[in-house]
Amino acid sequence: MLPGPSSDQDLHSELARLLGRARRHHSPCGDGQIVWHEWSAPEPAALPLVLLHGGSGSWTHWLRNLDALVASGRRVLVPDLPGFGDSALPPDGRDADAMPVVLEQGLQQLMGQAPCELVGFSFGAMVAALLSQEQAHRVARLVLIAPPGLGRPTLEPIAPRAWRHLQAPAQRLAMHTHNLREIMLHHEASITPLACQLQQLNAERDRLPHRRLSRTDRAAQALQQVHCPVHVLYGEHDRYYRGQTQQIEAVLRGCPGFVQMQSIADAGHWVQFERPGPFHAALLGVLDRAAP
Repeated sequence: MLPGPSSDQDLHSELARLLGRARRHHSPCGDGQIVWHEWSAPEPAALPLVLLHGGSGSWTHWLRNLDALVASGRRVLVPDLPGFGDSALPPDGRDADAMPVVLEQGLQQLMGQAPCELVGFSFGAMVAALLSQEQAHRVARLVLIAPPGLGRPTLEPIAPRAWRHLQAPAQRLAMHTHNLREIMLHHEASITPLACQLQQLNAERDRLPHRRLSRTDRAAQALQQVHCPVHVLYGEHDRYYRGQTQQIEAVLRGCPGFVQMQSIADAGHWVQFERPGPFHAALLGVLDRAAP
């Protein structure tokens, strides 16, 4: 069994524990709102840390990371991205490029003009790259976890299964479990009841199912205009990266702010869930670097 919370940990009790320690905020988003959650050390000693989850996700993509990040002395802000979780649909568009404007409105409400350190996972990494391009004053450091949109298609087939047409709960859960194994996690031991419940909870609240920008080089284009330090973390066994890490790093080295690309051993795509300990060491090592 890999390090981390017990595999039989009840999802609802863990959500209740974390939500009981969080402050909930709302910011405008079209006809509705973006829902933000904030966890904070008593006297934060670093820049605010903003976490953007992946596609078909929510703030719960960071379930195993919030305690460690707050314990490091940070104020942590995590939205449900527009169209996911509890947040409303974005007012203009249905892909990553529809997110930066409304996220920046929320950040202005929560932080004023203060800069932050921005961390994005998967689809959220593309959103983070676009936000950093459009709002250079906002982002002091950018950390991208397994970013798509770098113009490098996967070398091996990845075949998620459709589930929206299924009515029986057991059939739906079986498809979500398959997709978790196919896309997100490397070890069979990581496919725990907690992981499966999270996957189902998040996927069934995804209202942006036809995103396409991840298959383009849109993030690479945005990073050409990002001058703050840019770090990339990814799981050693991430199927989206397998067999082409050198080519991906070559793309990133053409970006002015790029600092380093770092593999986290023994992990798949959802690296911060599967290997939280090594992930925290890598991320905090990046965030605790002296400002350039």
